[in-house]
Amino acid sequence: MGYDIERYLNVRKAYGASFGPDGERLSFLLDTTGVPQVWTVDEAGAWPQQRTYYEERITFASWSPERDELAFGMDEGGNERAQLFRLDAGDGSVTPLTDMPEAKHRWGGWSHDGGRFAFASNRRDEAVFDVYVQARDGTGEDAELVHEGDGWLSVAGWSPDDDRLVVHEAHASFDHDLHVLHLDSGELEHLTPDTDDVRYQSAEWGPDGDALYLVTDEDSDTLYLARLDLDGGGIEVVEDGGGRESDDSRPRQASDRSDGEWNVDGVALDGETGRLAYSRNVDGYTELTVGELAGETDIEEFPDPDLPGGVCGGVDFGPAAERFAVTANGDAINPNVYVVDVETGAAERWTDAPTAGIPRETFRESDLVHVESFGVDGPSPSARETESHGGLEVPGFFTLPEDAEAGETPVIVDIHGGPESQRRPSFYGVKQYFLDRGYAVFEPNVRGSSGYGREYTHLDDVRNRMDSVADIEACVEWLRDHDAVDPDRIVAMGGSYGGFMVLACLTEYPDLWAAGVDIVGIANFVTFLENTGDWRRHLREAEYGSLDEDREFLEEISPINNIETIDAPLFVLHGENDPRVPVGEAEQVAEEAEQQGVPVRKLVFDDEGHGFTKLENRIEANAAIADFLDEHV
Repeated sequence: MGYDIERYLNVRKAYGASFGPDGERLSFLLDTTGVPQVWTVDEAGAWPQQRTYYEERITFASWSPERDELAFGMDEGGNERAQLFRLDAGDGSVTPLTDMPEAKHRWGGWSHDGGRFAFASNRRDEAVFDVYVQARDGTGEDAELVHEGDGWLSVAGWSPDDDRLVVHEAHASFDHDLHVLHLDSGELEHLTPDTDDVRYQSAEWGPDGDALYLVTDEDSDTLYLARLDLDGGGIEVVEDGGGRESDDSRPRQASDRSDGEWNVDGVALDGETGRLAYSRNVDGYTELTVGELAGETDIEEFPDPDLPGGVCGGVDFGPAAERFAVTANGDAINPNVYVVDVETGAAERWTDAPTAGIPRETFRESDLVHVESFGVDGPSPSARETESHGGLEVPGFFTLPEDAEAGETPVIVDIHGGPESQRRPSFYGVKQYFLDRGYAVFEPNVRGSSGYGREYTHLDDVRNRMDSVADIEACVEWLRDHDAVDPDRIVAMGGSYGGFMVLACLTEYPDLWAAGVDIVGIANFVTFLENTGDWRRHLREAEYGSLDEDREFLEEISPINNIETIDAPLFVLHGENDPRVPVGEAEQVAEEAEQQGVPVRKLVFDDEGHGFTKLENRIEANAAIADFLDEHV
């Protein structure tokens, strides 16, 4: 065992880059102090300069297009109610732009002259978001309410002449609309069809302001790059990624997934030059394509960027789009910012996030595996009485520790949240720590995960919720058959919705588990929906089921109501200020499990929210998890 958890959590991450107006400097976020702060660097290899010095995390930073200043966001204690600030890059002074600590503020971008910025906020009504425009030198009281919303709105950017805003509206995770807000008249022009279950996201203004380039899954199982004409409103395909619908629209099974049928996750476009970059998500790995518009829907491609690792994102073009900044990382590569020459693809690392003295070559890489679970054409087995498997393919990433001994390796099954999220081959210091301690790590993307098409994502909706738990059972059976794995030492661990999955796995399949670690997880869907933030409830009900129509079912599948079946020791961790999954979820499941005679440990941080951001808390939490697993596994 080489290093303790503190060393692994001191492996740093540099990300969130933004080019300065002169194109010679970058801002980025770096967590050297324990929480992300704003830093700047003048060139590759230069000594970076720290620009903010707070105990709270910085959530984003965006350089003004014309002035030597940045906007950034910061919340308090993980409460997600971010406030906006302006940083003068010359003298280092910081000016608050908003001062409403009970409201969320979602950055919407600078105008092209840098004189104004837009944002969405729920300051008028906690349950809905409105659109505001504010002068760069104004205060929160000077913000102009330009549109009153009635749902979950965000601002996607200013038109080339700064007289319009793109407004994105989310009704559910897979149900979006796009609008153009005309600032002179206040008219909100609806651009997309009134169709449920279609995504429109990553919208960028075209060079002439007469179209939007975006990714959508309209008439498709997967997301593709498209052009939306603002006059006629029609969608034209730019790059379909091989994912357009065929006559056979059933969910893809283990035997029939085709190469290339993947999501185009997002696009970045420089409005002056028409240069763009878009990313394709290929079984969790990023394929980044760079090019230039040669027509409305034609792209002249440039050489692929020469980037390390398997995952990259966060593209920001510099002036004249001669180069762009992007963050790259991988299983064994911690995140750093690279600057890429658009025409050649040559990449140069501009940041040097340290690895805390841990040799990079000791980090372990995962293998992409596919596990067969039960299919979707026939009746789905219940989570309690699983039938024989055969049908649906469940992807996952499996990592073995160095020198794993046959039949003696304990495994942590690390389940992602969301549920419409995806585990990808990215760097996680905690994973590398447990690998160093001799644990294998399995990271499944069960049905309901994103990244594999709309049908796959919807396979766990509402009444099918427990089918995704049955997928975990299939993954554990696969692990138990693996030569290296000790079948009696398998651990369930997950955060947020992944915490629910941990509790559900422990109550539905109690004989499979040596221990469970529930981090900010849902124990009771009814109390979760009743107590989550008002602005989130409608979106969550679209995924899980509504309190009005599905209460009985939600109670039935809530782990708190099946706690009598649990056998494995349980560790519950939470943040007191969690606005998404209130801390009451941890308190009730820990109390109920303890009354059942289950060995239980509970750890609550009074200065954290939905997850742990402060370094000292992350050290304490993960050291405690390691001690818990050492005792019970």
